[in-house]
Amino acid sequence: MLAAFLWGLFATSSLIIGALVVQLRPPSERVLGAVMAFGAGVLISAVSFELIEEAVDVSGGSGGTAFGFFAGAIVFTLGDLAISKLGYQNRKDVGGEANEAPPFAIVLGTFLDGVPESAVLGLTILQTGEVGVAML
Repeated sequence: MLAAFLWGLFATSSLIIGALVVQLRPPSERVLGAVMAFGAGVLISAVSFELIEEAVDVSGGSGGTAFGFFAGAIVFTLGDLAISKLGYQNRKDVGGEANEAPPFAIVLGTFLDGVPESAVLGLTILQTGEVGVAML
């Protein structure tokens, strides 16, 4: 359990490091776009090569993987729509003004962003005793 906590702490440390870097030297829109594109590519690769393949192998191809994948996509989409309807629809606009987000929108965004990643890291450690490099 301590190992899972420490790996989770290490994995989320990039958020704090990124915030410090941006405070010291705010990036241009071009650099920000490149970093966001890289992050999206890494996430898609991690899902494709690390998680989905492993899930299909573990489930034996019973359709549970497809159900979980689409259920997660639906929950994320509905959560994203809820955050937008709570008055925080411009959160993805680089040039937009920062709005005062309602507390529930912040909690929901944190939950949708952090819980699945943390669950995958923790379950991977419990099952294999190792951390998948792609997920980290």
